Parts: sequence; C-alpha cells; structure tokens
Amino acid sequence: MADSRNIITKLIASHRTDGQLVAGNTVSIRIDQTLLQDATGTMAFLELEAMGVDRVKTELSVQYIDHNTSQFGPENQNDHIYLQSVAAAKGAYFSRPGNGICHQVHLERFGVPGKTMLGSDSHTPTNGGLGMLAIGAGGLDVASAMGGVPFTMTMPKVIGVKLTGELPDWVAAKDIVLYVLSKLGTQGNVGCALEYFGPGVKTLSVPERATITNMGAELGVTTSVFPSDEITREFLRAEEREQDWQSLEADADAEYDEIMEIDLSSLEPLVSCPSSPGNVARVSEIEGMPVTQVIIGSCTNSSLKDMSTVANLLTGKQVAPSSSLCIAPGSRQVLQMLARNGGLEQMFSAGARILESACGPCIGQGLSPASDTVTVRTFNRNFPGRTGTSGDQCYLVSAETAAATALNGNLTDPRRLEEKPVQWDMPERFVIDDSMIIDPPSPEKAPEIVRPPTIGAPPEPSRFPTSLDGEVLIKAGDKITTDHIMPAGTYLKLRSNIEAYSKVVFSCFNEEGEPTFAEKAARVRDEGRHGVIVAGESYGQGSSREHAAICPMHLGVRVVLAISIERIHRSNLINFGILPLTFSNPRDYDEIEQGDKVIATGIHENLRENASIVLEVRRNDNTTVQVECSHALSESDIETVLAGGRLNTVQTAGKDS
Repeated sequence: MADSRNIITKLIASHRTDGQLVAGNTVSIRIDQTLLQDATGTMAFLELEAMGVDRVKTELSVQYIDHNTSQFGPENQNDHIYLQSVAAAKGAYFSRPGNGICHQVHLERFGVPGKTMLGSDSHTPTNGGLGMLAIGAGGLDVASAMGGVPFTMTMPKVIGVKLTGELPDWVAAKDIVLYVLSKLGTQGNVGCALEYFGPGVKTLSVPERATITNMGAELGVTTSVFPSDEITREFLRAEEREQDWQSLEADADAEYDEIMEIDLSSLEPLVSCPSSPGNVARVSEIEGMPVTQVIIGSCTNSSLKDMSTVANLLTGKQVAPSSSLCIAPGSRQVLQMLARNGGLEQMFSAGARILESACGPCIGQGLSPASDTVTVRTFNRNFPGRTGTSGDQCYLVSAETAAATALNGNLTDPRRLEEKPVQWDMPERFVIDDSMIIDPPSPEKAPEIVRPPTIGAPPEPSRFPTSLDGEVLIKAGDKITTDHIMPAGTYLKLRSNIEAYSKVVFSCFNEEGEPTFAEKAARVRDEGRHGVIVAGESYGQGSSREHAAICPMHLGVRVVLAISIERIHRSNLINFGILPLTFSNPRDYDEIEQGDKVIATGIHENLRENASIVLEVRRNDNTTVQVECSHALSESDIETVLAGGRLNTVQTAGKDS
C-alpha cells in the first residue's frame, strides 16, 4: 500500500496524527493553513477567543472580507473592524474589502502544493487545484485548527477521475465538473473524495483545475484534488512563488476505490437547470429561451483565464438589448490585469457592468433577477431563492456559454459562434500587489481587539438532556440546504447576533398567519421541552455556515432526525450539541409528522454503548409508534454532544502556557 498511494492518501498520511488510513475509519490530521471569510469569520474568532487561544498555531491563517461588502447598515463594517483587530491580535493575515474572493486570492497568493487547509467556507476545496488537501468545515472546526487542534474526519473513499483527450473549442472546465455532477449527483457522496489524474490533466491550467475542484463541493464530497506538476509550477512562477512549488503525483500503480473515466474530447457545453447544481442538461437541448440577466464571476469562474476569454468574445460586439451582463473579476489582481491588457475596455464597450471583486450576487447580495425571468450565471449554486428572488429560474453555465448568451439575449450554445476561441496563455508574470493584505504584527505589538456594539457573544450551549421530551417542529423533505435553514442575502449582516439571526430559521417555510418556525421553537423551549427537526435525504447540503446549527440550538433544538445528513452540517450539529440521528429504516420517515411528540430515555447510556436510539413518537392522532435510529458517532463525537458542544469541551485546549 505504501508504494501504491494516490495523492489524497499521501497528503493525509503525511499529516496524520491519529487513526488508520482505511476508508470509513476516523483519522485526525494536522492543519497547515486556515481560511476564514467575513460571513463565517466573526463567529469563528469569537469561538477562538472563548477557547483562550492567544495566537494562532497554524503555519498561516488568513481572514478575508469578501461576502458582506455592500454594507447595508452598520453591521457589516462593524464585523470588518472587529475582524481586522482580532486577526492582528491573534496573528492572522487580513485581506481587506476589495482585494477579492477568498478562494481566488488564496490560490494566487497563499496556496501551497502538499499542504493541508481547513476553511470556513464549503468551497475551500478550490485550492485542491494546486495540489492542496483543502477541506471546507464549520467555523468552530476552523477555530480549533487555528488553536492547534488536529482536524478529525472520516478517511474518505477516493474516487479517481481519469481524464483523457482534450476539450473541444468552446467547451470549458466548468463543463467537466458539470458532467461529473450529472453522473454522481449532489447526494450520496458523503465520505468520498475525488482525485483527477490521466493525460487529460496536462491540458488544463491551474485556473481550470480550480474551477473543477471548486464546484466539486456541490457533489457533497470531502474534497477534490489535482496533481502538482509543471503546469502548477508555471502558475506559481507567474505569481512569483515558485519556491512554494513541489511535485505531487500519484504513484504509477496507485489504487482508487472507484475510477470514473472522462474523454474530454467527447464533452459539450452543459448547464445546471433550476434548482439544483446536479440538474444537468446539454445546452444544445434547451437553448433558445429568453434570458434577461447574465452574471459572470463567483469563486468558480472569475479567474484571469475566464475574464480574458469573455473579454475576447465581447470585443467589437454589444450585449443584447434584452439582457443585462454583469461581470465580477475574482480578485484585485485579475482586475488590474484586465485594466492593463485592455480586457476591461472590451467589457465596458460591449455594455457590461463591472462589479466589485467579491461574492456579491452569488450569495444573494444584490442583482436579484426580475420575477418570472431567466438568469444565467457562472456560479456554483442555484438553490431555490438563493438569487434573492422567490421562484427564481437560475441556470449555471461556463463563462463561454454565459458570454454567448449575453450577446444573443437567449441561452446559447457557444459552439454556434462564428469565430474560434482566442487561445489563452498563462502570463509570464501576474501583477503582484499585496498592499491590501495586512500582515499580522509581532505578538508584542498585537493591538487591542475592537468590539463594536453589534458583535455578540459566542453561543452558550447547555448539556444534552438525560431524557428527551421533544416536539417535531418541522418535517422537511429531501435536499434541504443550509440556505433553507439560514437564509443568506440581506440576512447575512445578522450573523454576529445569534438572537436576531435565530428569528429567521427556516423562514422560507413560514406560512402567512401561522406561527413562524422560530416562534414554535421558542414556545417549546420555554415550556422546558426540546425541539426536533425531521428531514429526508441529504439534509444540510451546501454552505458550511455553522449558524444552521447554532441558531436552531439557540432555539432549543436538540435532535435532527433525517434519512441522511451531509458531512459539514453533521459536524456542525455535533459541535453545538445537537444529536444527529438517521432512520435505521428510511420508511419510518413516513411515520412522523410535524407536531408529533418525541420521547426517549437512556440516551446517554445508549450512545456510550453504541446502541440504537429508540424514539417513542406520540402522533397527533393519539397513536404511538417506535422509531429506531442510528448515529454512527465516534466516542469523541458522543462526548461532545453530551457536553452540549465543543465549546464546552475545548475551551482550554489551545491556551498558551
């Protein structure tokens, strides 16, 4: 085995602190780098403070400001002021607003092949395009890593994706990952990781590889990784970071748990249709529908390669009068390069609107589409309502397809364009200007932490009850995302205030004239009972936002019972003392309804003895049914849940002596 390892196994082995390298086993790894963004970073740093950590223990930690840059009201800049001061006090780098999207900037300026990274954003695997083991996690897991605590995970089953051939004209890296999504779907991939190999890898630049690893998050896998080869070295050389390069490839006889083969030459432009990234179709099958809005950007498709392709395609043309084209370069570096090479002028002249180098509309921060219209975006998610418009019709495509669509005013297969695509070559040198990245001062010069009035306190979970006296607050269906649980958009500014943000838990399911989810949960909590959430398959898809666990916990939720639960959200539930259970028999999902009472005794003992949890469900029709549940928790997970969450178990773990 030692002589036939794939890259992912090599990376885990070189950072392992505990556990066996067997798929499905629990393994702990040392984390080299961490990444925080402002929508999740405030709570993570509050948690780091609560742990008593004086200084981050990682090789490198970076706090980015890229989500809440529109600053509606004082809350967002209050967060930014706090984050700048606490990053300096704790020894983290600080990327200022306007410097760019965290994943794009990290790829450019900080990512290092062979290193591990944990980020409080589900698209952290973007840097797997550099040959990093980059994993998305909840803020508390990242805070713990910053405090020097190894990250505990399930050793993934490694799916090898063998690439052969070369992409045809107008077919893009986005189409590769959309093809993978069409085959593997968005659920059922928990405990897996993807590793790309084969001769086709050599045809893809680092920005293209990063597009693929970025959107791999929608598969629900732990991470996606490419080799670090001469193409990686060329990219780092252009970033004046060649010293960070190292070769990293799978052994010649490396083994994979599964292998998926893709002939790149056989692919064509693809599209994710509403309202799931996995709802993939050929553009040629559905093209022609009128499109009123096109947006090019996000951490998936905002590199210089994407932007240059779009600028060349727009040259000498005009955006269709019936469409609006908005473009958001992914970083200040990309924007500077476009300004110098004429690409920005090409975009302006074609009628494009240039947005800030930030997440913006990808997380519902502005540019919501009109009612009953189609919006086409190069983003990674098209969950219902994520655009900020109820009943939205959001389609996800490559930058090439998006630009062609903007020019025609309807969804267009770019292969119908008359011209050939302009070849993009890696520049010899990127523009290097790190003036908007603030280095941490030395410990003796660490400033006081500034805490504006809208910054709340970290959550204070209570110990798990010895017996459960619960009520089903909601019965949800399949593929419930963290956007469903905790809406983003204009609500993001509330993330530093748990009391205020908790009022919009599951607000998308509230019915006019009926008590809201938050009101029902608060009633049950105030009666001294416990809230229970019931859901179908793939509960907790999407964003890593730990508020989807913190806010329900604040409202008294103690159990989530689902057919299946996604990896990051399951960890977040454990971290905040909510017991994640799955139906031993999925058909029992039909036996429970909203409003049912749920009773259980002996939970502590059953968990510690690794026995099944049996819930007594007293239904609204006065009948009773027994529902057997599984948990698959490790000993550490069990003690964390019973303690009421990780903050109750590790507050002194990272303290300096």
